[in-house]
Amino acid sequence: MINYPDGRKYTSVQTPPTKPKKSKYGAVKTEVDGITFASKHEASRYLELRLLEQAGEIINLRLQVPFELIPKSKYGMPIRYIADFMYNDRNGQLIVEDAKGVKTPVYRLKRRMMAEIYNIEIKET
Repeated sequence: MINYPDGRKYTSVQTPPTKPKKSKYGAVKTEVDGITFASKHEASRYLELRLLEQAGEIINLRLQVPFELIPKSKYGMPIRYIADFMYNDRNGQLIVEDAKGVKTPVYRLKRRMMAEIYNIEIKET
């Protein structure tokens, strides 16, 4: 906190408003149906999947489903992959989907671990 020479305090009321911090990859949080999504792309994909569910093309749509890749140990906290969407198609096949903008090295590693551990191929949209 900065003080003036005459002893007055420089208060937060006087501080200029700051802009919200931009996302590292430019994603803009978007709210749909009271649900906040990490990006506009993810929100629009949710609307598409919801329409497909209403049309009967898919069933059991779930959001933000966690998968534990490495359990908690003496070396640290558990490592998880959180799928954006998970649903069953008409044939009952389980689909795990991720609305991706940028494929980071961490995501690529987790995608590989999902295939190795759970035998699940992640559908990227």
